[in-house]
Amino acid sequence: MSADVARIIAMDTYDVRFPTSRQLDGSDAMNPDPDYSAAYVVLRTDAGEGLDGHGFTFTIGRGNDVQVAAVEALRGHVVGRPVAELCADPASLSRALTGDSQLRWLGPEKGVMHMAVGAVVNAAWDLAARQAGKPLWKLLADAEPAWLVSQIDFRYLTDALTEQEALDLLRRARTGREAREEELHRKGYPAYTTSPGWLGYPDEKLARLAEEAMAAGFRQIKLKVGADLQDDIRRCRTAREVVGPGFRMAIDANQRWDVSEAVAWTSRLAEFDPYWIEEPTSPDDVLGHAAIRRAVAPVKVATGEHAHNRVVFKQLLQADAIDVLQLDAARVGGVNENLAILLLAAKFGVPVCPHAGGVGLCELVQHLSMFDFVAVSGTTEDRVIEYVDHLHEHFLDPVVIRDGHYAAPLAPGYSATMSPESIAAYTYPYGRFWAADLTRRGDGQGATDPAEAQA
Repeated sequence: MSADVARIIAMDTYDVRFPTSRQLDGSDAMNPDPDYSAAYVVLRTDAGEGLDGHGFTFTIGRGNDVQVAAVEALRGHVVGRPVAELCADPASLSRALTGDSQLRWLGPEKGVMHMAVGAVVNAAWDLAARQAGKPLWKLLADAEPAWLVSQIDFRYLTDALTEQEALDLLRRARTGREAREEELHRKGYPAYTTSPGWLGYPDEKLARLAEEAMAAGFRQIKLKVGADLQDDIRRCRTAREVVGPGFRMAIDANQRWDVSEAVAWTSRLAEFDPYWIEEPTSPDDVLGHAAIRRAVAPVKVATGEHAHNRVVFKQLLQADAIDVLQLDAARVGGVNENLAILLLAAKFGVPVCPHAGGVGLCELVQHLSMFDFVAVSGTTEDRVIEYVDHLHEHFLDPVVIRDGHYAAPLAPGYSATMSPESIAAYTYPYGRFWAADLTRRGDGQGATDPAEAQA
C-alpha cells in the first residue's frame, strides 16, 4: 500500500530484559544490581517494505512490566493514525499523548507515563526518518527552522525561551551548516566512556579498562562514586595514576548524597582533579544543585538524566545550577521535548553531554547530539556523548566508535531497531534465555522478575 494512504495498524510491545547484574555491569552507588531493560514498542503500518517505527524507554529490571503497561495505555491514540500525517507532524502525536487528561493525571509529564510517551514518540520519529530515507539527525538538521519550532511545546517555557528566540537560534545556526556536516562525517562526534568505572568492578579491572579506553582514543572516562569514601579515594587514585594528569576524569554519585554531604565528599575527591561531579544529589533539587555548584567550583556540576521534563531543565538553567546538561533520549517525552531542551541549553550557553549506556541509549542519543552540532549549537567544544560498551550487538544499526568518536549513522531511522532474535531471546519471562534460566533453576512455576531468576 502507498505510504500516502497507509495507517498505523498495530502497536506491538515487548518487555525485554538483559541479566547485566550478574557481571555487575552498570553498578553504581544507588543501583548496585541493574538488569538493563527496555520497554520496547513497534508501530506497524500497512505501507509495506518494512516501513515500521521502533522505539523504547530504558529501565533497569523490575518494573519494566509496569513501563510496558504504561505504553499499552497509549494504544488508542496511535493505532489508526495515517502514516503520512504522522510523519509530516510528529508533534500531533506528542500533543495527543501528553494531552490525554486522565493519563496526564498520573504525571503530569513525568514518571512512568511520560517515559511511555517518550517511547511511542521516539518510534514515530523513527518511522518519519525511515519514510524520508534519512538518519534522524540528518532529518532534523535538514528541516526548516519554522517546522522544528512547530514541533516544540513552549507551554511553561516562555519565561526562559520564546518561539521567536528558538527560531532565531535555529536560523543563525544555518550559517556553516554544510561544513559542520562534512566535519561530522569526517571526524564523528566526541565520546567518553563509563565502561571502566562501574562501582562493582575490582581495581584491576578498572585500571585495565582505563588503559584500554586511552588506547581506543577516548579523552575522558567516568567513575562511579558515593558508596564509601575511602574506596572512592583509592579508586580515583588508581584511575588517575593510569590516565595521568590532564586527562579528563569525571565522577558520578547517582543521586546518593544530601547537599552538604555532596560538597564534603566532592571536596575530598578534588585532589584527583575530577572534571565534573554528576548527579550529586536528588535530581529534583534545583536549588541544591546550585548550592553544590557554588561550593565545589572549579569542579563542574552535571545532571539531567533523571530530570522529568523540559521544565526541570529550564529551572536548572535559570538557577545557574549546572555546568553540564545531561539530557536523556528516553526519560522525557521523546524527540519533541528534547528539541526544546537542546534549544534551552543553547539559549543559556550550557554544553550538552548526554546520558547514554543502558539498552540502546547510545544508539538514540547520538542523533540528538549530532543534530545539535550541525543545526543548533554549532560546536563540539566541551561536549561529549557518554559511551558504554554493552548490548550494542542486539541492534541492527549499532553505534560505531572510531578513535574515541561516534561515527555519524547513515542508515535511515533512529537506530532503534532491535534484532528479532534478541527480542525473542530476552523478552521476559518466556523468551528463550529467561525460559532456559528458569528451567535451569528447576522452577516450574516461572519467576515474576529477574531477581528471582538470579536467586
